[in-house]
Amino acid sequence: MTTEAVAEFESHRPRLFALAYRMLGSASEAEDIVQDTYLRWSAADRSAVRTPAAWLTKVMTNLCINHLTSARARREVYAGPWLPEPVLTHTATGPPGPLGPMESAEQRESVSFALLTLMERLTPAERAVFVLREAFGHSHREVAEAVGIEEAHSRQLHRRARERLGHPRRHFDVDDGQRRKIVERFFAAALEGDVAGLERMLAEDVTAWADGGGQVSAARRPITGRDKVLRYLLGLGHRPEAERVRAEFAEVNGAPAAVVLVGPELLAIVVPEISEGRVSAVRTVINPDKLAFAARQLA
Repeated sequence: MTTEAVAEFESHRPRLFALAYRMLGSASEAEDIVQDTYLRWSAADRSAVRTPAAWLTKVMTNLCINHLTSARARREVYAGPWLPEPVLTHTATGPPGPLGPMESAEQRESVSFALLTLMERLTPAERAVFVLREAFGHSHREVAEAVGIEEAHSRQLHRRARERLGHPRRHFDVDDGQRRKIVERFFAAALEGDVAGLERMLAEDVTAWADGGGQVSAARRPITGRDKVLRYLLGLGHRPEAERVRAEFAEVNGAPAAVVLVGPELLAIVVPEISEGRVSAVRTVINPDKLAFAARQLA
């Protein structure tokens, strides 16, 4: 492959990864799909490619659809709750991270744990259409070309996807600075065992999920309700390794979160969801396989 062809692909790699991640909810799988797209680009008759960006998007979209079709069966028998792989992102003042700019609520929402988890309800084609249309702003004509369907079918799939998701968008009723302060207070209270402080911060219908993937000990079902979640969080603080744990704050998937470490080892990533000034959800990833990408980012 020529140097120009390699440079052409590399210019599109960040966008392809960001697109694949939103379609799959997995950074490691997105890397694999981008690499497969590269191999197809290297073997293609590039003289017949009029618009490389459109060609690459179409190839990668269909690879993602095929991958999602096989992944659905695996996720149905996944041990415990399934959560997306966490990715460290940058704030609006820094350079774009691996998932693209995070300058607006819409950009952050497109990679939020809440929306990526909800998108598991969608068929592979619905998810592809939704991501291309909602997160990347493609016209239905462009979406139809990428997915290999008629434009009318693209509109139908998009409408169906929105109906299945309901109203997934969170209302950012506090600014970034306020959300970070709430998250910091939440983790300080959890690590200190401050029962009263935690109780004040948890919404009455708060839900906690933990994704251990069957590899490490984790709650196999969502924990719902302030009292149950409070006991669950306080119980974590009494584990043998709790005294050696430290939490560092970071932006994960466009939201304030905590990176939990024991020494240099990444133990967990905890992403609270804030609604009306309270913690309405807590999503914790402790599956070592799902932490590998973020561990490389930290290193």
